[in-house]
Amino acid sequence: MKSERKLMGEHSIVILASGSGTLAQALIDAAERNELDCEISAIISDKQSQVLERARKYDITNFYLPLAKDRSDWDGKLLDLVNKLKPDLVVSAGFMRILTPAFVRHYTGRLINIHPSLLPAFKGLHTHQRAIDAGCKFAGATVHQVTPELDHGHILAQGVVPVLAQDTAADLAARVLTQEHLIYPRV
Repeated sequence: MKSERKLMGEHSIVILASGSGTLAQALIDAAERNELDCEISAIISDKQSQVLERARKYDITNFYLPLAKDRSDWDGKLLDLVNKLKPDLVVSAGFMRILTPAFVRHYTGRLINIHPSLLPAFKGLHTHQRAIDAGCKFAGATVHQVTPELDHGHILAQGVVPVLAQDTAADLAARVLTQEHLIYPRV
């Protein structure tokens, strides 16, 4: 069910997420403060995860679409579901699935992601440890348009944090996440 609360604006977004939903929560909070010119029309997850609980708490339409053995069948179901929702923008917020080229092409220019590094550096996984191992002085997060190439696409915003001498990957990840929560709603 859609929320009775004020989570509406001129445009609609669909959030794709897989985990705890802290990025989705940052977007929900910004919408509740009327800082977003959009309606969060739905949250879709490939896992029975905390992000779905967050959606239910705010009466946001939510869907659990478990990953199927036949990936092409699952991708088709995801595309059909998102198309029925008719979003202006699809927002990947901790969605731990690589979207297929067909899905990405269908939503070209209307699909964004946030990645926990200062792209183009450290595409893929284990970004925080890789930044530490490389001796980086700064790390951060990047909001970008999604293209068929992994962690590629036009950069829309970046948030920067220092890499401290005593940092573990977990320490750095926590500081980067605070930037993610700030920059994603702005974009």
